[in-house]
Amino acid sequence: MSATDCLFCSFVSGEIEPEIAGETRHSLAFRDTDPQAPTHVLVVPRRHVANAADLAAASVDELADLVLLARTIAEREELGGDYRLVFNTGAGAGQSVFHAHLHLLGGRPMQWPPG
Repeated sequence: MSATDCLFCSFVSGEIEPEIAGETRHSLAFRDTDPQAPTHVLVVPRRHVANAADLAAASVDELADLVLLARTIAEREELGGDYRLVFNTGAGAGQSVFHAHLHLLGGRPMQWPPG
């Protein structure tokens, strides 16, 4: 998948307007359209990178920015430090949009293993 046909790149560019939950210079966060918890936000890098491993290899700072923005949103959502951060890397792990993204899930008890 290239940046030209990537749903999340369309969100970053403003071509499609998601429900924005927060943003930084490097990251954009928006509400998931099929939430799996009361708080379900996706945090993506502004540049197109296929997955979390590729983002880590390209820029540790941008990877850290995703996590820090997720923390800010969790605080704003008053999750009290009880939330889950998930990266799915590859189709076999459940990644369906091949633009790196971090799931922030909270607002309900989480089970382990997740499934």
